[in-house]
Amino acid sequence: MIFRRREQDDKLHVRCAYREEWEDAISLAWCTFMKFEAADYTQRGVESFREFITDPVLRRMFIMGSYQLFVALEKGKIVGMISLRNETHISLLFVDEAHHKQGIGSALITYLCDYVDKEEGYHSVTVNAAPYALGFYHKLGFQDTGMEETNDGIRFTPMKRVWKAGQV
Repeated sequence: MIFRRREQDDKLHVRCAYREEWEDAISLAWCTFMKFEAADYTQRGVESFREFITDPVLRRMFIMGSYQLFVALEKGKIVGMISLRNETHISLLFVDEAHHKQGIGSALITYLCDYVDKEEGYHSVTVNAAPYALGFYHKLGFQDTGMEETNDGIRFTPMKRVWKAGQV
């Protein structure tokens, strides 16, 4: 899938990640988390996040195809990433700082929803949104499904987006 940016003529490519891109995508997630989200968490929350993204089981799940990872590339460089757990739950979504507010997060969500939208009827995706990302998800049609929670030091608000097939 190819998206055109409004501000520039450069093409942004969104696609499934290759095995050899795992480390770069996870590094992007970690750096972006530390810059924009870590301040909202306790030290335990930061450690929990790092343990999650560096867990070798998660990487094996990706390699085996049970944990989907999608990347946004510009000029061959990963500038954004999103992952899908259990076929309908957004597990990670991060965009490189230099590429914020350029539609990359929205493009990743659109790609992921197209990926989920495989048959007739209604579809949904869920996310446990970090405090930093609440406005972004609301703007894209996600609705809160509960109050903010804290689990293992990670603060999040459970959210869900529902759509009819073919109307991502």
